Amino acid sequence: MNFDKRLTPARPDLAAAHLKGQVEAGRFVEGVRMQVIAPVVDLKGAPSPEAGLDTQALAGEIVTVYEQDEGWAWVQLERDSYVGYLSELALARDVIAPTHRVTTRATFVYPVANMKTPILETLPFGAEVAVAETSGDFARLTRGGFVFAKHLAELGTPEQDFVAVAERMSGAPYLWGGKTPAGVDCSGLVQSSLAACGIAAPRDTDMQVKALGDALPISDDLAHLQRGDLIFWKGHVGIMRDADTLLHANGHHMLVASEPLKIARERIARNSFGAITAIKRLR
Repeated sequence: MNFDKRLTPARPDLAAAHLKGQVEAGRFVEGVRMQVIAPVVDLKGAPSPEAGLDTQALAGEIVTVYEQDEGWAWVQLERDSYVGYLSELALARDVIAPTHRVTTRATFVYPVANMKTPILETLPFGAEVAVAETSGDFARLTRGGFVFAKHLAELGTPEQDFVAVAERMSGAPYLWGGKTPAGVDCSGLVQSSLAACGIAAPRDTDMQVKALGDALPISDDLAHLQRGDLIFWKGHVGIMRDADTLLHANGHHMLVASEPLKIARERIARNSFGAITAIKRLR
């Protein structure tokens, strides 16, 4: 059987127990559920600081850990099933169900409910936290620290317009594998924006084009486009802000930028991404 290595916890020496009989491996293990407690942690394709960034996991996310060795954990993310290596220091064995998510580009965690105190850490947009109680302007987190309460929203209250969420990321620097306003790539922008609206999306563009929405025809004038349509190239994706304007994290501007689709289409066609491969409209 052919498995997508990005989504399959299997190596020649080790694999998840539920894959026994489907893949060959030296041994099979049951995974252990753990929780990301770092604000954001890089997921890499190899247990090395020099390894490339594949994606990121944010505070509150659940992972299944299949191996821990020399400071690295080999895991599968519960949210989008991505497999890779992340720092053991980013994880906790005690899983605390999140109650809220960060709605601003970033928010600070303070040691006490006072904005004048030195911050403990910075939580990015989309990070999830467990709130123990809210008093005045601040929410006290179960794991410790205080966050300005208006920067949080209850998990049961998703946003309604994923394009508006993506627009708030305008100007964020481009980062291959990134998915926060501190650094984001094209598919990370789509995934994070949809997640804020309660819509699950795969991580990479080739997965997204298969899983998201209904296909629209690709015409010369593209006169049928509307806000929220996703435009795909081989290895790239962007979001239509309106019938003519594309919003995308891209390597040309090296940030999340808006530009006329006509201009982007012509430039991209001259480069390695080539012609538009698909247009998808979310249901």
